[in-house]
Amino acid sequence: RGFIRRLFVEDTPAGNAYKGQAWLFLGVANSDALLYDDEWQIVKENYPDNFRLDYALSREQENKKGGKMYIQDKVEEYADEVFDKLSNGAHIYFCGLKGMMPGIQDMLKGVAESKGLDYDEWLKGLKKSKQWHVEVY
Repeated sequence: RGFIRRLFVEDTPAGNAYKGQAWLFLGVANSDALLYDDEWQIVKENYPDNFRLDYALSREQENKKGGKMYIQDKVEEYADEVFDKLSNGAHIYFCGLKGMMPGIQDMLKGVAESKGLDYDEWLKGLKKSKQWHVEVY
């Protein structure tokens, strides 16, 4: 939330200089549990070219296999675009419960391998270039 506020809501040097696209994938169980949705919608309306928003609602949506929709499933829907952005210097941030990371990493590994990439080397490259950020608890 703070990151998006610094870029799009508050008058900050970073926000004033930012011309890229921030893409938030937010996962919760139900739409009635969406965090700060009113704020996200305002930012999306005010900055349609710079802010994208996708929700993974595990008890309301199904993934392509007919199971619950989790973050990794939603990101996988856009895997080509996400990987293209990362190969062009984008940063990826993961924030939340540490239990989500194994599923996300398994999905990323599968996508990387389907693209002929060595996942461990790919991930090492993201970390080396400081594009990979994880804050989980």
